[in-house]
Amino acid sequence: MTELRLIATAHTPALRRAVFGGDDHLDEAGRNAARFLHIPTRGPWTCAPTHAAHETTTLLGGTPITDETLADPHYGTWTGHTLDQIDPTDLHTWLTDPTATPHDGESLTHLHTRARTWLHHQTQPALTAVAHPITIRAILTAALDLPPTAIRRLDVAPLTITRLTHHRDGWHLHLPTG
Repeated sequence: MTELRLIATAHTPALRRAVFGGDDHLDEAGRNAARFLHIPTRGPWTCAPTHAAHETTTLLGGTPITDETLADPHYGTWTGHTLDQIDPTDLHTWLTDPTATPHDGESLTHLHTRARTWLHHQTQPALTAVAHPITIRAILTAALDLPPTAIRRLDVAPLTITRLTHHRDGWHLHLPTG
């Protein structure tokens, strides 16, 4: 059995402002929140190739090993722009047509395929992966055999911890009690 713990990065200034892409460091509140979250260490840690993912991993007690596959989607011409700076029709197209790339970046289908490929390569008994919320959402849709458009239907807050286990019949999602 393989067990994955997926952790969304802590808050950054760009995440708070809903900016597409970029490579911000954690903000003070994000660093403080990560310091108070206790994650038992089991297995290696891997993370997206960003400052936020590396900082979150370190603050949670892991040793960051970068995995390029866990990167945010490529946002093309939208990189650095906030939601209110994006043409609403283009945004709607990107979110509803999984093959669309109105921003000349990565489609949801490509992100979903990248997440599925990453999942198929996870064979160690335990792994903790830290990535930005949209990448975690893509991994979850791939694990649950949902279509790429389902990425927009999942909400993953900063520092959310999601657990997946792989059994003969596929991936199982474990939600925390509380």
